[in-house]
Amino acid sequence: MAAITRLVKRASPSISSTAARSLFCSESSSHAPPQEHFHAPPRKDPKDRNVQWVFLGCPGVGKGTYASRLCNLLGVPHIATGDLVRHELASKGPLSSQLSEIVNQGKLVSDDIIIRLLSKRLADGESKGESGFILDGFPRTINQAEILEGVIDIDLVVNLKLQEEALLAKCLGRRICNQCGGNFNVASIDIKGENGSPGMFMAPLLPPANCMSKLITRADDTEDVVKERLRIYNETTQPLEEFYRSRGKLLEFNLPGGIPESWPKLLQALNLDDYDEKRSAAA
Repeated sequence: MAAITRLVKRASPSISSTAARSLFCSESSSHAPPQEHFHAPPRKDPKDRNVQWVFLGCPGVGKGTYASRLCNLLGVPHIATGDLVRHELASKGPLSSQLSEIVNQGKLVSDDIIIRLLSKRLADGESKGESGFILDGFPRTINQAEILEGVIDIDLVVNLKLQEEALLAKCLGRRICNQCGGNFNVASIDIKGENGSPGMFMAPLLPPANCMSKLITRADDTEDVVKERLRIYNETTQPLEEFYRSRGKLLEFNLPGGIPESWPKLLQALNLDDYDEKRSAAA
């Protein structure tokens, strides 16, 4: 716990808008930008900025949900790369036509494009006086992690884990309201503990009555597709986990159940349980 606290409170260099753009927008993403090209301002006192965290986790594990809750608690922006891509597509920005072609062909968005979008988001946030962030969905590869490490210090990487049986059920239970766009989950997960492994219960996240008849399932939320997605994720993410583990920045957190069971334990693991109580008392 003390080690995590030290990671959270470490000082790190701030990054200027110009530096972020010049480094993140490099034409080649095959190597991390050389450290000597980054002229960071003097290190700030840790009291002068907020946390700079990354959230990792399999598709469907709930990293967006927990990252968003922590952002609300800590007063930092939740930066999800998927949202950055969707925003760029909707805005008809300079990369929208290239992104549209990639998405329509079912291809992965390149490191170069993701890094350009992230660079712009960080620069815009800095201009608005934002301090700290939680990144959700980035980095996903060693290459991305090296580029990120070259320009800004990440305090902590939270790797959310969930039993595969529960993860599969969650993915297959996802539903979207085709009218309001709300996200729900109809899966009721009740896994019995066996051979020393703990059991798990996760209640469904049901929609209001007016959305019930309008629920649709994502086309790619089939058992075969979900299993393949999880297999690929596990294979590609292992090196990334080791990258951050070797730097002493990886916190692996096994979700014990749904939000009511997991949220308090996650706060304890992050040494934020007192913070939450004090904030609630002041509200």
